Amino acid sequence: MSTSGGIEAFIIHLARATARRPQVDRILAASPVPATIIDAVDGRGLSSQEIDAVYSRQSLHAPRYPFTMAVGEIGCFLSHRRAWQAIVDKGLEAGLIIEDDVEIDAPVFAQAFGLARQHVAELGYIQFQTRPVRGRSAVVARKGGFSVVRPQVGPLRTSAQIVSAGHAKLLLELTARIDRPVDGFLQLSWVTTKAMCCVVPPGVSDRTSQSGGSTISASTRYSAKVSREINRFIYRRRIRACSAKFASQAGE
Repeated sequence: MSTSGGIEAFIIHLARATARRPQVDRILAASPVPATIIDAVDGRGLSSQEIDAVYSRQSLHAPRYPFTMAVGEIGCFLSHRRAWQAIVDKGLEAGLIIEDDVEIDAPVFAQAFGLARQHVAELGYIQFQTRPVRGRSAVVARKGGFSVVRPQVGPLRTSAQIVSAGHAKLLLELTARIDRPVDGFLQLSWVTTKAMCCVVPPGVSDRTSQSGGSTISASTRYSAKVSREINRFIYRRRIRACSAKFASQAGE
């Protein structure tokens, strides 16, 4: 493992997800910077008082979030806050945050990470997406066959990302209370003041099914699924509209 002054990696891992521990070891071995495990917050273990202390059932930001957060989603958000806090507490230049269901293609990721590292101070938050980055986007930087792009609508998922210390501090300040999942919050560039950027190709892939399945999802009835999909469609339209407005105001 190589060292990198001012940047460390934090792997978010839920202790009871024992099926994922071999994958965690693979991530530790493939990380381009010194890496440690962040103990994920287990949403199932949160008391109602602990949930009420951080979770607002009324939307805090526009557009209104139309769903109730599951305890797993609350735990996931709090886990990312732990990682942001670790970046600040350790006085790092930036932190590489990786969830424990990610596979790293070390040679590709090393180059993607190298490009992201060069630009994280100015951009604040750069993702390594496990899915293709779709929709309209602007190219921020290129090096070799790699690009940093700024999608007009920030993609969901927080599988892997590099976060500057300054932006980690801001995210902590903005999320003392939460009203939606962490990836949904990070889409709100008009709140975070930073449009989400991504590196392509990212050098990471999703290993959720191979590493024991999701620790967040819960099954729902068919009628509830239909209603949820309708609300999701409306919400995503509103996110696109707000994102387009933010991009226009930013001159993109």
